[in-house]
Amino acid sequence: MATTQKICVLGSTGSIGVSTLDVVARHPERYAVHALTAHSQVDKLLEQCRVFQPALAIVGTAAAADALHQGLAAAGLTGIQVEFGPDALCRAASATEVDMVMAAIVGAAGLPASLAAARAGKKVLLANKEALVMSGQLFMDAIAESGASLLPIDSEHNAIFQCLPRQYQGNMQQHGVRKIVLTASGGPFLHRAVETLTDVTPEQAVAHPNWVMGRKISVDSATMMNKGLEVIEAHWLFNAPADDIEVVIHPQSVIHSMVSYNDGSVLAQMGNPDMRTPIAYGLAYPERIDSGVAPLDLVQVAKLHFEKADFQRFPCLALAYQALRAGGSAPTVLNAANEIAVQAFLDKKTGFRDIDRIIAKTMDAIEVTACQDLAAILEVDAKARRFAAGLVN
Repeated sequence: MATTQKICVLGSTGSIGVSTLDVVARHPERYAVHALTAHSQVDKLLEQCRVFQPALAIVGTAAAADALHQGLAAAGLTGIQVEFGPDALCRAASATEVDMVMAAIVGAAGLPASLAAARAGKKVLLANKEALVMSGQLFMDAIAESGASLLPIDSEHNAIFQCLPRQYQGNMQQHGVRKIVLTASGGPFLHRAVETLTDVTPEQAVAHPNWVMGRKISVDSATMMNKGLEVIEAHWLFNAPADDIEVVIHPQSVIHSMVSYNDGSVLAQMGNPDMRTPIAYGLAYPERIDSGVAPLDLVQVAKLHFEKADFQRFPCLALAYQALRAGGSAPTVLNAANEIAVQAFLDKKTGFRDIDRIIAKTMDAIEVTACQDLAAILEVDAKARRFAAGLVN
């Protein structure tokens, strides 16, 4: 048995972070937690600190740090160092004590720390798809230059990773890969009349039929922007052109994605819809360990249904393909506008169908440029957010 691996969980109080800690707790001989981070859920982070006793706990603000420090003191956990802010996240992700980093902070906020882990040569378990959407070339270059290993944690990309040859080096033609097929549940409004989508409430949008996820990613699933971001992510992870990435609606969420080969074979990864499966695969790769997920019962599933993705019903998916083909800063603009539009919808400032309109107008308004470094990417991100926020207001 190898020595215990120390892990930093970026976004430990979110759904991916919680699932990661569930798997880690099942294998105390393999994994120890070095750092836990959260933005504002101090009580939840405090409980995680009590259970896992990390060396370091990081929150978003000074006020949250004070509250966490007091809570730790009251619990007698005085050996845990408390820090706050984005720079602290980057230091934790690149710390010499850390062997692997679960990058699970939602949205653009997770990019700097994820990139810091990549540059430090860590084993990066990437659940923050925005890191590749916003800075695909920069991120992949950092992985290559540092010698870091990159394991995709999104269930779809993890499934593709499992279905590709283990020696896959990003050349589809060389390995006889014809197409990558991303499956999508279609979310809660798959068969709802399109003309009634203007009446959708945030409560309805976050009620995903299969997966337990955070509010933002649940709305992204309802609009299919989540799948659009995954198309862009797949492009960078597997060096796949837009025309060779297909999205197929699969409401049961049993097949998590597929790889189609030139010889007519289609390899699929199947399992119950539980994020602990891809998390466990990423943690232990190339081994397989118990994830706590029940085995799939195909007899109970009985039928698997598939249908074509409808761009009229899901315009956000079309916008993502448009951004990928445009390249440069376009995916950064897409992501920034989406984050602003989704938050405005959750705050009940705008309607559900305003999300794709705000994104489209923002993409039309901001010129596509080549972003060579993180500063340029963040500048475009801020510009797009300002424009989208102006549309909301």
